[in-house]
Amino acid sequence: MNIKHIQILSDAVNDLYTGRDFYDQQGEKLGNYYWDSLLSDIESLVIFAGIHPKKFGYYRMLSKRFPYAVIMTPAVILPRLSLY
Repeated sequence: MNIKHIQILSDAVNDLYTGRDFYDQQGEKLGNYYWDSLLSDIESLVIFAGIHPKKFGYYRMLSKRFPYAVIMTPAVILPRLSLY
């Protein structure tokens, strides 16, 4: 699957910020490490989207370093139908 654009829902963005704040309190620079790791995982979807196992109809990618999962669905583009 070749994708060029990743859209992150506002709830997911809030979860990312909340996670970064939590890990900031756990250790020095751990919040930044969390942030960089999760964004790297998300950015990898440009290359690897669609190869992950499906759970409940959605693709699920587990984060490599933190206990988080990225849940995704590909955008469906339907061809235009011309009626003559």
